[in-house]
Formats: sequence, structure tokens, C-alpha cells
Amino acid sequence: MRFGEDGMSDLQTYMENYLSLLIQSIRTLDRGEIEKVAEIIRASCDQEHTIFTMGNGGSGTTASHMVCDFNNGAAARLAKKFKVMCLNDNMPSFSAIANDLSYEAVFEEQLKTWMRPGDVVIGFSVSGNSKNILRAIRYANKNGATTIGFCGFDGGRLKKIARHCIHVQVHDMKIAEDVHAVIGHMLMKLLIGRLSGKKAKGSGKK
Repeated sequence: MRFGEDGMSDLQTYMENYLSLLIQSIRTLDRGEIEKVAEIIRASCDQEHTIFTMGNGGSGTTASHMVCDFNNGAAARLAKKFKVMCLNDNMPSFSAIANDLSYEAVFEEQLKTWMRPGDVVIGFSVSGNSKNILRAIRYANKNGATTIGFCGFDGGRLKKIARHCIHVQVHDMKIAEDVHAVIGHMLMKLLIGRLSGKKAKGSGKK
């Protein structure tokens, strides 16, 4: 392990820089937009609509993680459950569409089967320019769904076409993915509080 002139190791410097950028990115989030998305998700539960999530690579795991957070984490003790489905998780269908049609169609084709007007479609794309995400969001917009984009960098096309967007304003792929995961947990906490009628821990006056 090498040390710089100030006695701090290269690894320590990297960790400090990474954490500093992560904290800065969290602090610049639009909290009003996060609350708005939480309300959209809560309403979808009340009206028994389905929420679809999707993403590529690391964003695909975030999309899948959200299914657990809402179907189990937020709704574990509720009589009425969330209906959240990740379009990445059915690999036979996913790979068949990619092989027989195109990779750009993997999410749109599944929405053609499952999506109904009033449903919610959430796309994760740090660049905001993933063609399969954009194609699915356009389809959802045209067919009566509420669309939500999670993006980073400058927001790309996703920020422009999604009805609602949570934009992590950072030009770092991993930091943006980290913050998207944090927002997923924030939404879960918000919804637990709203659906149970309890305030989140740490909120309100003491």
C-alpha cells in the first residue's frame, strides 16, 4: 500500500473521495419529487394497479430489489398488498424476446402482455439513454400508464419522456446506482409510515 506526502494511503483517499461524492449526491436530491413518487406508488396500491420495474446491469438488480422492498418490506402487515413485478426477473421470457425479436424489445413486449391503463412503469437508467428502457416508457405513456424514471448524469432522454423523474445529478455510474438503491429504501420507509398511519422514526417533534 502506498502513502502520499500527507501520510494518507491511496485507498483512504479513494474512500474519502467516494463517500464525499455520495453524500453530496444524496443532499442534492429533489425531495419533493421523491414524495410525489411515493404518493403515486401508494395510490397504485389503493387502486390495485400493478407497478412494473426494469433496468439493465446494476440498475436491473435495483429494479429487482424494489420488488422485495414493496411486496414484502412495505406491505408485510397490510391487508391490501402492493403488486410489483420486475421485468428483468423472468429470464426465459426475457431471453426469448431478446433472441427472437431484439434486446431493445425485452421490456416493451412484456408490458404488452401484462400492463393495463392506470399501472405504473418505473425505469432505471443511469445514462437515461438505454434504448430498451426508452422504448418501454414510450409504450407505457401511449397506453395509459404512469411512468417514472430514475436517472443520473444529465438525465438523458429518460428525464424528458418519463412523466415523473428522480434525477441523481452526478456523472459517476456507481454513485448514481448507490443513490437509486437508497431512494428505493426511502420510498419503502415513507410508504410504511403512510400506510400504517405511523410517523417514520426520527420525524416530527420530540
